[in-house]
Amino acid sequence: MFTLLHTESSAGWGGQENRILNESIGLRKLGARVIILCQPESILGKKAETEMFEVRRCRMKKSYDLFAIRNILKLIKDEEIDIINTHSGRDTLLAGIAGRISCRKPVIVRTRHLALPVTSLFTYKYLARKVVAVSGHVRRYLINEGLPEEKVTAVRTGIDITRFNPGNAKDLLRQKLEISPETPVVGAVSVLRRKKGHHILLEAVPLILKQCPGAIFFIAGDGPQRDNIRLKINEMGLNDKVFMLGIRNDIPDILKFFDIFVLPTIQEALGTSFLEAMAMGKPVVGCNVGGVSEVIRDGVNGYLVEPEDPRSLADAVVRLLKDDSARKKMGEAGEKMVSESFTVEKMCEGMFSLYSSLMKERK
Repeated sequence: MFTLLHTESSAGWGGQENRILNESIGLRKLGARVIILCQPESILGKKAETEMFEVRRCRMKKSYDLFAIRNILKLIKDEEIDIINTHSGRDTLLAGIAGRISCRKPVIVRTRHLALPVTSLFTYKYLARKVVAVSGHVRRYLINEGLPEEKVTAVRTGIDITRFNPGNAKDLLRQKLEISPETPVVGAVSVLRRKKGHHILLEAVPLILKQCPGAIFFIAGDGPQRDNIRLKINEMGLNDKVFMLGIRNDIPDILKFFDIFVLPTIQEALGTSFLEAMAMGKPVVGCNVGGVSEVIRDGVNGYLVEPEDPRSLADAVVRLLKDDSARKKMGEAGEKMVSESFTVEKMCEGMFSLYSSLMKERK
């Protein structure tokens, strides 16, 4: 078996950090030893410790932090690290350099989570032995940017369908919030960043209300756009129609509460929030950007609309709100698709197979 070191210099929490934790849990079940290296204030570190992982903390102040490189070198030697999987730009450079100059020569893997343009391919080309893309879209982008096809593999992000299971979630929010069973609920769950497109959703709300005046909207999550979203809701006079739920630990319960999941994201590597909603049996509406088309099959489990187009977004939501049969049929199709193709078990099996093959090459 092998010892894997995950490195992450981001201190926040999002889909990237969630994948690292889920992968670590799955790999441990398959027999691997996993250590996580992160910043002292990292949320990932705190969550990993609650899952009883070995967590090491190191301040990673900049991309050429000699103190951090020295610490990583010591960690590689002391813990006999076989594989390093790096995730953000800073830790990739620091851990990549440490791995390269280490006498132990661990295999370096770089996971690319984002659909954003890559500013430099140096770490991908010269430090990493293999690059993992979280979607086919990200893999194609990296190859088009100049990485050899054989160096890049796609292992799509999966979700925990034991957690995101409509049979296990509590159906109490309508009662708690005093919302009648007949009231249509449209919702979004994600970090509140500009690229997630909440401003586009808000622009679509008045258009939706013209045809479905009884609908109400909920936004769950937190992030840098929180105050801007609140301000826009107030300016548009939507305080009695759009409600912010903040950070929630009961996301499956929130999704069960929704009738439709909508997220008009502008950039997306894959879209795990759509997968979570689909696993809960909900029809989804998203934009045809990045890897979203890998999870939303237009007209099958939801609708794909043009990005930054409130009118087409509103039309898709209205179509679903007015068609109970379509909502049910699309929700069932999405749930089936996730259970067949996008489970965390499939993701972990793919990563374990990759690590095992790299260990054979190393020997």
